[in-house]
Amino acid sequence: MSSSKLQQILELYPDDTFVIADGLDDAIIGVDDNNLKIVYDIEKVIDILIKDGMEVDDAIEYYEYNIAGAYVGENTPSFIRVIIDL
Repeated sequence: MSSSKLQQILELYPDDTFVIADGLDDAIIGVDDNNLKIVYDIEKVIDILIKDGMEVDDAIEYYEYNIAGAYVGENTPSFIRVIIDL
């Protein structure tokens, strides 16, 4: 039985409050311990938007302006681009 990354984070930090981006749980890659923020993978976020019916360019624009550009307080989630060695 495996739990989602979000569930794991909430279990590890039961006394902390996190801001969570709606519908993007599958893009969570961890938590920033220094700032107590949920961390999302940008590429996974864009993939989710595409799977939800957006065209690639629209998904990128939506991410940039409506997700990455949103500030919802000091616990605003972090979005990072994961770089993989080839």
